[in-house]
Amino acid sequence: MEPTNLLFIMSDEHQRGVLGCYGHPLVQTPNLDRLAARGTRFANAYTNCPICVPARASFATGQYTHRIGYWDNAHPYDGRVKGWGHRLQAAGHSSVSIGKLHYRFETDPTGFDRMIIPLNVVDGVGAVKHAVKHPFPPAPKVSTLATKIGPGESGYLRYDDDITRQTCEWLRDAAANRDGRPWMLFSSHVCPHYPLIAPPDLYALYPHDAIPWPKHHGEKRAYHPWFETLRQQKPDDRFFTDETRKVAIASYLGMVTFVDRNIGMILDTLEETGLAETTRVIYVSDHGENLGARGMWGKSNMYEESAAIPMIMAGPGVPEGKVCETPATLVDGYATILHALGVADGEPDELHPGRSLLKVATEAMPDRAAFSEYHAVGAESGAFMIRRGDWKYIHYTGFAPELFNLADDPEEETDLAGRPEYRAVLDELHGELLRVLSPDRPDSVDARAKENQAALVEKHGGRDAVVNKGSFQGTPAPGEKAEFIE
Repeated sequence: MEPTNLLFIMSDEHQRGVLGCYGHPLVQTPNLDRLAARGTRFANAYTNCPICVPARASFATGQYTHRIGYWDNAHPYDGRVKGWGHRLQAAGHSSVSIGKLHYRFETDPTGFDRMIIPLNVVDGVGAVKHAVKHPFPPAPKVSTLATKIGPGESGYLRYDDDITRQTCEWLRDAAANRDGRPWMLFSSHVCPHYPLIAPPDLYALYPHDAIPWPKHHGEKRAYHPWFETLRQQKPDDRFFTDETRKVAIASYLGMVTFVDRNIGMILDTLEETGLAETTRVIYVSDHGENLGARGMWGKSNMYEESAAIPMIMAGPGVPEGKVCETPATLVDGYATILHALGVADGEPDELHPGRSLLKVATEAMPDRAAFSEYHAVGAESGAFMIRRGDWKYIHYTGFAPELFNLADDPEEETDLAGRPEYRAVLDELHGELLRVLSPDRPDSVDARAKENQAALVEKHGGRDAVVNKGSFQGTPAPGEKAEFIE
């Protein structure tokens, strides 16, 4: 396949279902919809860890969280494990980032020639309170998810505008100074991550009476015990009223349209400069957003709202107007980037399980599986997901598993794991998981994650010191200070 430039656009916390091309009935995303129309939309794409820092470390390295040990939002990527950026640099290609990285320090050797207006973890440390386990710290007394909502301005909106402007300027400069060697540009946006504050004109697009209630709103249900423990860390009904739920959802929809508007400016710049003919474009998010489903906001679990992500690819050699049902994940980014720029063949190797999306989009892979895992804030134990074909299997260390047929039950309402007639499916998918890791051994991934997290807490003064310091909800935009809350 002909090497080309690659523009890789990432957003933060964009639920896959909240896009026009993925079937959302209200949200306005004309630019991403037209990108999908001229390229390939991946219907079953997933994050490899549904929280920011580990997801981005997996993307950077092309490896799973348990292999690289970036467990949570206090274990930021530092360049210790080499990634696609290092491979590009070694091959003489330009590798530039603009916007959010959520790595440790700008000075770390993370594989970029330049990092333009980067956002990294607070003080190079991140959210250490999230690593406190057994028992968990008390649930927060306030939640910015429920208090900083509605129409207005925010540091994130201003930051994304700057990322868009800088991306367009970089593309114009690249078009004016072409040297024939393909480049990689990572344009990474922070919206629609909370605080859920939307530009007033975009918030107004979504009147409250048109917005449906979140899944299970107003219902008293018995959830899986692992998920219920997680949910109690940020109980929906403690912070939200019916009115504020609708405000928050309208804000989120407005922020998605805001992201789409900025991406439209970038795509227009590609066209105006003539780069569109020689540049492939990929759009993904680092993870999803529960958006009130099951009484949960944020991410941090293996249900579709949280673990599934949008993934769209277009440009030279990419099938047009195609919907690819083959599962894909963020670790595929490693093979894709190297393949697109002609550095490697796009096939997996011993350390890197991903395959180039340029191949996933064009080759039949009926048995391909997607893998995700979670060890971060609110996790009683490790959670592991396998998605293959119509089936999703969720394994929880120390708890009963869950099994869903997403073709018959896309809302994941009916757990089939305990039914004898599905035992063969359950065993087969557990076997798929065992090909990735052994989750229940005494020296398991879960035990190693907890050991590393406990050591980190001790390094920062111990449990009491970390809990008493509090934490922050969302890394502030560059130039702003983190607000610690109890």
